[in-house]
Amino acid sequence: MNSTASTDSTANDPDNDENAADAADMDHPIGALAAGGPARPAGPQIPVVVLAGFLGSGKTTLLNHLLRHSGGTRIGAIVNDFGSIEIDAMAIAGQVDSTVSLGNGCLCCAVDASELDVFLEKLTRPSARLDVIVIEASGLAEPQELVRMILASENPHIVYGGLVEVVDAAEFDATRDRHPEIDRHLALADLVVLNKADRVAEAELGRVRKTLGGLCDGTAVIPASHGRVDPELFFDRKPRTETIGQLSFEDLYADSDDDTGGEDDAHDCHAHDCQGRHTHAAHLHAAYESASFTAEEPMNPRRLMAFLDNRPDGLYRIKGYVHFGAADPRNRYAVHAVGRFLRFYPAPWARGAQRLTQLVLIGSGIDAEALRCELATCRETDPQDAATADEHGMWGVLRYAQG
Repeated sequence: MNSTASTDSTANDPDNDENAADAADMDHPIGALAAGGPARPAGPQIPVVVLAGFLGSGKTTLLNHLLRHSGGTRIGAIVNDFGSIEIDAMAIAGQVDSTVSLGNGCLCCAVDASELDVFLEKLTRPSARLDVIVIEASGLAEPQELVRMILASENPHIVYGGLVEVVDAAEFDATRDRHPEIDRHLALADLVVLNKADRVAEAELGRVRKTLGGLCDGTAVIPASHGRVDPELFFDRKPRTETIGQLSFEDLYADSDDDTGGEDDAHDCHAHDCQGRHTHAAHLHAAYESASFTAEEPMNPRRLMAFLDNRPDGLYRIKGYVHFGAADPRNRYAVHAVGRFLRFYPAPWARGAQRLTQLVLIGSGIDAEALRCELATCRETDPQDAATADEHGMWGVLRYAQG
C-alpha cells in the first residue's frame, strides 16, 4: 500500500526551477529532456524532491525528521505505506478517501505507483497549500524513473527539486556488494546524505566519503546521524513568527524529538539548557555551507552562464534573482539550480524596485569567498558595456527560461 503525507515544512521561493542544466550524459534523466515543459502557473511552483536509498539506509528516518520539524512550512510526502510514517494508528483507522489528515498539518494518502500523477495533481491544488513534495522512492519506482516522470510531467504546478540518495555509512561496502546498482544511483544523485556517520570511526568515514566522491562526480555529500539533516538543504523554510500563548501540538512533537528520544537523538538536552534547540540547529547547519552574493551592477549573461555551466564540486543549490541590465531591462530573472538542474523564470520588475542581483549558494565543502569572487567577475563593471545589449548574450539564459 502506498501513501502520501503532507506537513508544514518549507516555503517556496519564486526562484524555483524546472529543468536540467548541462548534463553531458544524455542517459541521465535530466540530460535527456530539453528545457521546456508546461507553461508556468501564476503562483509559485512546488518543488518535488525524490528521496532514495536502499533498505536500512535511514531515508524514512530522514523523512520523519523533516515532517517533525516542519516549522510552519507544509510538506507533502508520498511514501510506500502508512507504516513508514510516524502517525497515530487511530488517524489511519479513520481515513476517508485514502487520505489522513495529521495534527501538525500533514496529509497522508494511500497511493499506487500508477496513481502517482493523480496524487501529484491532488497535492498541488491550491486548497492543499503545500510548499514542497517529497517522494520516498521505496516501492514506487526506480529513482531514475521517478525523476523522468517529474521532469516529463505536464503538471504546471510542480518543478523538479532534486534526487537525494541516502547512504548507510556503516554498511556502505556491504550494500555495494548486495546492490551493485547503488553506483548507478549515486551517479544520478543531486545530493548524497551519508547517514549513520556516528556509527563509524573518523578514518572510516573519510574513506567512505572519498569513495563516494569518486562515484558521485562532484555531488555534495552531507554527513548525518539518525537522519537529521537541516531542512533548508532541500527547500526554503518559512520564517517562524513568534507568538505568545500555548505551545502547539507541533511544538510539543518537535520538542519530544529533540529532547527525549533515545536512538534518534544526536545529543542530550537538559531542562536548564535553554539553548538546546539552537545548538541542535547549529549542529545540523554545520554539515553544509552557504554563501550569499549581492551586486548592484548588472550581470553579464555569457559570463554567468559560464559559471553555472561549470559549478564547483559540492555545490548543491543556487537560488535568487538576477539583474541582466541592458540584455533584458524589463525583466528580473528568478534562478534556481539543484544539482544538474537549472531553470530561470523571467518576470517584469516591480515598479520602483531596486535592480539588484541576489543569490544564495548552498553546498558541502564549498569555498564561499571563492564563489563570491567568481560571481563578481560576472558583473558588467564597465558603464559602456552595461548600457549596451549583447544581441546574442541571452541565448544561453533563455535556453533554461520558463515564463
